[in-house]
Amino acid sequence: MTTAVAPTRPGQVIADLLPASRVRDAALVAGGAALTGLAAQIAVPVPGSPVPVTGQTFAALLVGTALGTGRGLASLAIYALLGLAGVPWFAEGSSGATVSFGYILGMLLAATVVGALARRGADRSVVRMAGTMLLGEAIIYAIGVPYLALAADMTMTQAIAAGLTPFLLGDALKAALAMGVLPTAWKFVKRES
Repeated sequence: MTTAVAPTRPGQVIADLLPASRVRDAALVAGGAALTGLAAQIAVPVPGSPVPVTGQTFAALLVGTALGTGRGLASLAIYALLGLAGVPWFAEGSSGATVSFGYILGMLLAATVVGALARRGADRSVVRMAGTMLLGEAIIYAIGVPYLALAADMTMTQAIAAGLTPFLLGDALKAALAMGVLPTAWKFVKRES
């Protein structure tokens, strides 16, 4: 028994290959928020930093790329709003406006940008996916680090040392993992169609 795979068209993201419906979109949005919340629980404390290493950024960028601009933004917005409302699914089971909340705000914008790039085919090759992930990470830091400086009463130099530098290697590894996930999925889809 084989299942039919919809033919691919320009402007699609991987989620568009599922049969279209409002139920599909709602499930994808809710699933993206839940995936980000679950990934945030994979947390490793960083000595000297109030921000742990988590799987949250990887999930947020993957959600944005796989779901596209609108659904990716909606997923991260639900994640952020429910976390602010008290759902303990931010890093290490926290909620509310923590000192690392700026990174979550950055994830909202990053998911939107990587989703838009995915609609333009950035998720279909390893090289373009690498650039997309690195841009997404840069957006997250561009918002998260200044927020950390303000929220934790740090200088920008201290915030960079505590909220950027310790994470660069891990983020490069996350980007490398993401570079393989979606391009591989598209190759599989093309073989099936």
